[in-house]
Amino acid sequence: MADPATEAFLAHRNLLFTVAYQMLGSAADAEDVLQETWLRWADVDLAVVRDQRAYLVRVTTRQALMRLRTHARRKESYVGPWLPEPLLTAPDVAEDVELADSVSMAMLLVLETLTPAERAVFVLREVFGLGYEEIAEAVGKTPAAVRQIAHRARSHVAARRPRGRVSPTTSRDAIEAFRHAVETGDLRRLLDILAPDVVFLGDGGGVVQAVLTPVTGAAAVAGLLTAGIGNFATGMLAPAQVNGHPALILRRNGEVDTVLALRVDDGLVTGLYAVRNPAKLSRLDEATTLRR
Repeated sequence: MADPATEAFLAHRNLLFTVAYQMLGSAADAEDVLQETWLRWADVDLAVVRDQRAYLVRVTTRQALMRLRTHARRKESYVGPWLPEPLLTAPDVAEDVELADSVSMAMLLVLETLTPAERAVFVLREVFGLGYEEIAEAVGKTPAAVRQIAHRARSHVAARRPRGRVSPTTSRDAIEAFRHAVETGDLRRLLDILAPDVVFLGDGGGVVQAVLTPVTGAAAVAGLLTAGIGNFATGMLAPAQVNGHPALILRRNGEVDTVLALRVDDGLVTGLYAVRNPAKLSRLDEATTLRR
C-alpha cells in the first residue's frame, strides 16, 4: 500500500504533467519537472499542507519556470524551427474542447512567444482557472502584478491564437482530403485545401532532414509537399489524435518517421507542423493522459 505522500502525488500526477508540458512544450522536460517536484514533495510534512493540489501545482510551476528560463538559451542555438514535442492523446482530450485548444501545436507555438512569467500566468489562469493569489504564490509575484501580466498575456495570445474553434468533423474532413491529395500527388486538390497564407514548419533538430526556414504560401507549400511524395509513398501515412486534434503520422518499417499536425481555419489548412526530430517522437506508441 502506498504511503499518503505517494498517493497524493499519483492522484494529481496527470494534472501536474499537463501544467509542466503546457509551460515547456516538451514531454521529456515535463517528466524531469515532475521528478523534481516529487523529490521536494517527499520531504514535505503533509500535516501542514492545507491544499495538496495547490501546493503541488506551485512546486511544479516553479520548477517549470526555472527550466523554461534555462532552455530559452538552448532554443536560440536550435537548428531550424523549434516545434513542441507531439503527444498521442486519447479521445477524452479532444472532448474537452478548451483543454484540446490549449495543448494544440498551434497554441503551444503561440505560448512560445510569451515571456516565461507570462506563459506561467496564462496557463495557470486561462487553462486551469487558478485565482490570482494562488498564481502569485506560484510565480513569486504580487497578485496585482499577476493581474497585469495576465492581461498582457491574454492580449498577446488573442492576437496570435487560431481564428476560431473548428469542429472535429471539419478537421477530420480537411485532414482526410489533405492526405488523399498528398498521397496521389494531386497538386490542384492540394491548392484547394491550403489557405493562401499557409505556413509550413519542419523540425529535424539538425539530426534528420527538414526545412530550415518557414515555407509560406499555398503554391510554395504545395510544391514542397508534392516534391516529397516519394517519402510518403515509401511509408504508411495514418490518421491519429495528436495534442487533442486530428493529425497524420508517417511510419517507416514500423517506426515513427514524421508527425504532421495541421491547423485548420474556416475549412482550410493554415498551418502545417512536421516534427521529425527523433528525440521528440518517443511518446507516440501509447496515448498520454492530460488533465485539467
